[in-house]
Amino acid sequence: MELKKNPKADVGKNSSLYFVIGLAAVLGLVYGAMEWKKYDKSNEYDISMNIEDQLDEEVPMTEQIKTPPPPPPPAAPEIIEVVEDEEEVEETVIESTETSQEEEVMEVEEVEVEEIDEDISVPFAVIEDVPVFPGCEGASNKKQCFQDMMQKHIRKNFRYPEIAQEMGVQGRVNVIFVIQKDGSIGNIRMRGPDKNLEKEALRIINKLPKMTPGKQRGRAVKVPFSIPITFKLQ
Repeated sequence: MELKKNPKADVGKNSSLYFVIGLAAVLGLVYGAMEWKKYDKSNEYDISMNIEDQLDEEVPMTEQIKTPPPPPPPAAPEIIEVVEDEEEVEETVIESTETSQEEEVMEVEEVEVEEIDEDISVPFAVIEDVPVFPGCEGASNKKQCFQDMMQKHIRKNFRYPEIAQEMGVQGRVNVIFVIQKDGSIGNIRMRGPDKNLEKEALRIINKLPKMTPGKQRGRAVKVPFSIPITFKLQ
């Protein structure tokens, strides 16, 4: 027996239409839920300022300090005594210092100026009149003669210290001395490699004879002189 369906009883006939209607309904509900707005209840506040309460504040009263009035001035004396100056004051008279033609001018005697003996020191190289070594009085070149006589004096009195020879000490001793204004030798200073050599150089210089002092502008002056003494082992 063949079964036959009634076309009016077909359930899936309008299924697509129902689907579209349901989808539109769901979209409408979702849209409405998203657009729904809820407002809180507003409280009513009184925003008016009550100024009268602030003006009603009580201001404290300050006590005023009263200063006493100044004392009255002292009363003037009834009788004023006048005191007379009994002492006389002498006036100071300033006399003029200007001289007149009638006054005589006193002559002043010549004033003697004492020469001060200055302690001048002039180097040997620039002095006008060099010190004269004994034996150079008649030399034409007294400066060269002085130096030659100094070398001769050193060679004559030279003696090598034995202790320096044993130690093998040698070198040059620089000696500086001053020919005083009276021609004597003083202020001897030396510097060398060994004390024994310096002592020998001092002995040689102390044997120098007294000289004629050097002169600058006709006056005797001190003249410093320096000379090296060489100690050399053979």
